[in-house]
Amino acid sequence: MAATLRIQSDWSQALRRDEGEAWLSCRSPGKPTLYGSLTRRGLSTEGVPDIAASEGFVVGEVTKKSILVSCPHENVSTKFLAPYTTFSRIHQKSITCLDISSGGGLGVSTSTDGTMKIWQAANGEIRRLLEGHVYDVNCCRFFPSGLVVLSGGMDAQLKIWSAEDASCVVTFKGHKGGILDTAIVDRGRNVLSCSRDGTARLWDCGKSSCLGVIADCGSPINGIAVGAADDSVNLGTPEKAPSEREIGTEGKILLLAREDKKLQGVGLQSRQLVFLFDGSDAFNCCTFLSSTYFLAGTQDGNIYQLDVRNTNAPIQIIHRSGAPVLSLFPYRDGFIASQGCCVGEADLHVLQGRGGAAVPTGRPVVVGAVHSVAVRAVSRAAAASTASPVSAAQLCPLEPIFICRGGDCCWWVGVGD
Repeated sequence: MAATLRIQSDWSQALRRDEGEAWLSCRSPGKPTLYGSLTRRGLSTEGVPDIAASEGFVVGEVTKKSILVSCPHENVSTKFLAPYTTFSRIHQKSITCLDISSGGGLGVSTSTDGTMKIWQAANGEIRRLLEGHVYDVNCCRFFPSGLVVLSGGMDAQLKIWSAEDASCVVTFKGHKGGILDTAIVDRGRNVLSCSRDGTARLWDCGKSSCLGVIADCGSPINGIAVGAADDSVNLGTPEKAPSEREIGTEGKILLLAREDKKLQGVGLQSRQLVFLFDGSDAFNCCTFLSSTYFLAGTQDGNIYQLDVRNTNAPIQIIHRSGAPVLSLFPYRDGFIASQGCCVGEADLHVLQGRGGAAVPTGRPVVVGAVHSVAVRAVSRAAAASTASPVSAAQLCPLEPIFICRGGDCCWWVGVGD
């Protein structure tokens, strides 16, 4: 495992002050952790802070919104991001999930304060309060239209809401345990959910009914992802003709990130097992990179890249730290991974063999961490550090930014220069 650089979570605020200091650390497996600090010595004529590092660390490029720090002894460097806006009044307690609408104008988030809210992405102004779940809401996402929200809660209910008037238009019941993740099939005629009860279900939004149990694993399913499968993959044949209410399930594969250390692939229309992969720990999340490649993250910090055509062995295992991998999603020639335990991080990874070595400016990203009550905006870079776990990531369509839910914040962060 490579060495990991950490930085004080409020470093940007600390270094705004004359002679301000922020702590640093570099941890490498099997070696003592190296501790150090950054100190502001002044300000350049361009308004950029002059930052010096203590022995063992080197400061590289510094801008008003980022700083590059290296530890030459361990041959590791990280570019850290600084927040530029904070939305602090959306929730009173930890944020558990968030998403941004397809147009980029609205955000939706859930919290352990028992609320689910829709807010203006530009300024954090609360637009709607969505009330109806009995217990905590675990997941929320916008439909492709950006006008409707899908949510799942510990009350085992799946709900569809109008983002315009906050009304609950549909409630699905059938799970026997809390719903942990959801997915939307194509434009949203059908949706998917997974639960602590070990099942993944397909739902018909128009008829407010369950079209079937896609998988019954006997173990909680922590995350799901649906995608089109490569033509060479045998997805199986349905035992009976699919319902005419199933829209967009043909040729799709459903990934299931299971608590029992297994990653499962199922033909969405056939309900047939495609593969079953054993990991090092509980799988928390999964995502498709393409019709051929996909990723899955585990509780012990491993990110598996696999080929759906042959899952006997992973293409590679990425292990940056032992913190749980809580969120994954593709970005250009790589992906965004968020991890967290006591300290959270959101990192941009570029996969070799899938394109260039740099990630240019593109669509923005939304990343979140648990234990968050505010939203901060951060300018462009490839890594963010926070005092608490980073639990989710989503692309934001308009601005080159992403949101991180941290110990006391959610950030907007850009991913390219």
